[in-house]
Amino acid sequence: MRNILKVLRAGRDWSQADLAERLGVSRQTINALESGKYDPSLPLAFKLARLFSLPIESIFDPDE
Repeated sequence: MRNILKVLRAGRDWSQADLAERLGVSRQTINALESGKYDPSLPLAFKLARLFSLPIESIFDPDE
């Protein structure tokens, strides 16, 4: 699933490790999400949406 996590993260000048710490996941999870190798669980998608103050569908494109 395509997403804009890398853009959102870079816009806040956060490393993958910074974002991972804020979400309570590993840096490898963030890397896998950004590269499209892993689709987030629904709870993780909601955490991301809240963290960036955006709707889930603004972050993730399910049609990819």
